[in-house]
Formats: sequence, C-alpha cells, structure tokens
Amino acid sequence: MRKPLPWFGLAAAVIAADQLVKWIVLARFAPGEGLEVTSFFNLVLVFNKGAAFSFLAREAGWQTPLLVGFALVAAGIVSVLIVRSPEKDLLRAALALILGGALGNVIDRLRFGHVVDFLDFHAAGWHFPAFNVADSAITIGAALLILDGFVFHEKRAGASS
Repeated sequence: MRKPLPWFGLAAAVIAADQLVKWIVLARFAPGEGLEVTSFFNLVLVFNKGAAFSFLAREAGWQTPLLVGFALVAAGIVSVLIVRSPEKDLLRAALALILGGALGNVIDRLRFGHVVDFLDFHAAGWHFPAFNVADSAITIGAALLILDGFVFHEKRAGASS
C-alpha cells in the first residue's frame, strides 16, 4: 500500500463512523441522558466545549476557534506526513486514524460549537471522562505511533550493529 489514497480512505472511514454514531446518539438521547449498558459502561450524551479530558471546557467560547484552527493545522501536517512516508505503513495507519479522529471532532465543533461525547466508563468510584469514536481513533493512532517509534528504533539499532 504505497499510494496515500487508501490511508486517506481510512481517515474518511473514521470520520464517517464517528459522525454516524454521533447522529444515532443525538437522535436517541437528550443532553445528560444516559443508558446503563453494563456495571462499568454507560452510554450518555454530553457536550464537550474543551479539548481532551474537558480541558478548557468551562471557558466562554474563545477556545472553539482556537481548537478548530489547531486541529486543521495538525490535519495538514499529518496529511503531508502520510504522503511523504510511502515505506511506513504502520506510521501511515497511525496518522490516518489521528487525521480521521481530529477531523471528526472538528466537524462537531463547526456544527455545534462543541464535541459530542457518549462513551462513559467507570469502576470502583473511578470515572473516566466521556469520549467518542473520534477520540478512540486518535488514541489508537497515538498508540500505533509509539509502537512505530519502537519498531523503527529497533530496526535502526539492528541495522547499525
């Protein structure tokens, strides 16, 4: 898979899945309404005006254009890296997931002024902030970037021996 188009297709699939699931959640739940799925997992509709883990969420609204701008610049950089890394499929997969997740959340910010979150995990009094499909793709992409760094480092270290 040396051409970049399939990787942009993966990013587009992440965006489509993210937006589809958010559409379903918005149609099914009122803000703050939830559904207990298991003893540790709920579906709940919450809106996040901030960044990851609700950072800046309580601000007056200035953060929305800043976060959109940051995400669009990052998307541009990630897109260039996808195009310029033809021999690095793991890196390109990671970047495609991050790109799709970032743009999925940008769409929310442009449409609603906030991100739609709905996945709610909790256990033994510990509660993880609600998140969505786009956030999951970004997290998986970041983990793959770290893995790629270790794999690349090991290959480089082995080649110099």
